Amino acid sequence: MKKAFTLLEMLVVIGIIAILVSLGFASYSTVQKKARDAKRQGDLKAVQQVMEQCYSVNSFVYPTISGTGTISAICDADASINFSITDPLDTDPYRYTYTQGYSITADLETGTTFSVSNQQ
Repeated sequence: MKKAFTLLEMLVVIGIIAILVSLGFASYSTVQKKARDAKRQGDLKAVQQVMEQCYSVNSFVYPTISGTGTISAICDADASINFSITDPLDTDPYRYTYTQGYSITADLETGTTFSVSNQQ
């Protein structure tokens, strides 16, 4: 009698592998979302620091922010501070308001929002 795997055994193994692959893909997707959200938060914190530097260099006036999905600003013609940030997915989640100060908000993929605003 020859030793071999039966069709049922092969199907069970293929089913188990399919379940493991789907679980791995789901957790990988979640990790990617969290990484993009962390990048958005880090970018906005960096923007906040740049805006505060511009405030002190530019006679205590915040620079005007321009752009939609890509946010950019130039501090002053005499200052060498400028920046530009783009969303990791290029999906245009950054919103901003500018009156006496500024407020920049990003929609995170976890369903929440993260915002930074002027500190003065």
